[in-house]
Amino acid sequence: MKLTSNNKQLDLSKPQIMGILNVTPDSFSDGGRFNQLDKAMAQVTALIKSGATIIDIGGESTRPGAQEVSLEEELQRVIPLVKAIRESSDVWISIDTSKAEVMKQSIQCGADIINDVRSLYEPDALDIVAEAGIPVCIMHMQGDPKTMQNNPKYNDVLHDVETFLTQRIDECVAAGIKRENIIIDPGFGFGKSLEHNYRLLANLERFHQYQLPILAGMSRKSMVSNALEKPTSECVIGSVVCATLAAQQGAHIIRVHDVNETQDAMRILAITQTNK
Repeated sequence: MKLTSNNKQLDLSKPQIMGILNVTPDSFSDGGRFNQLDKAMAQVTALIKSGATIIDIGGESTRPGAQEVSLEEELQRVIPLVKAIRESSDVWISIDTSKAEVMKQSIQCGADIINDVRSLYEPDALDIVAEAGIPVCIMHMQGDPKTMQNNPKYNDVLHDVETFLTQRIDECVAAGIKRENIIIDPGFGFGKSLEHNYRLLANLERFHQYQLPILAGMSRKSMVSNALEKPTSECVIGSVVCATLAAQQGAHIIRVHDVNETQDAMRILAITQTNK
């Protein structure tokens, strides 16, 4: 399985690491650390050196209870960084946004993937991605970031997430997005209780039914800190274990903060799997 964008390919026969780069003041783990261009670019260099093949840039926090930012503010945070990365590297650039105009301008500046927690439901988002012809990640979320963790409920979280993804994949294809350009994300931490999250993780293999790339993002989320009863800053090992469990079940893209540690785990996993 491969992803194709901007005349290059990404081999998904082994897990690819997506390094998180939040250029925001309020993201739950690294908010405020990289909201200056020089600091952000230094982090890009560090992520690539540690083994990230994709840099996921976020200009608006989607943590539980997060407030929306204006289009102008998000563009000011994201676009200069996309330009700077593209001028200095051919690393894959992913844009974590729901706004069509941010998608459009990022794509014009060389972004390779759109990563949308709202699955292209915002106005014009479907059309922008369909016209651009680049890969897009659609994610399941119950509610919205402001309210999603206010007592989430499901009849069956696996069935409900599958029902959503099946419908949204069909809608994306009907809108002109090539099926092979769709990446799926079950949405760990987005409108899910601790039990919901670990039921999804324990059964992640089920999502291979779509024969599409699977993205798993659990890094430093509350599903880790609450399970361990530790602050986020002490959850690196727990996050890497979650990433490894996802990779064991065939996740193609692992979205993480701690790239170096996750890369080590992926190397050990690869050696183990080749010796079965």
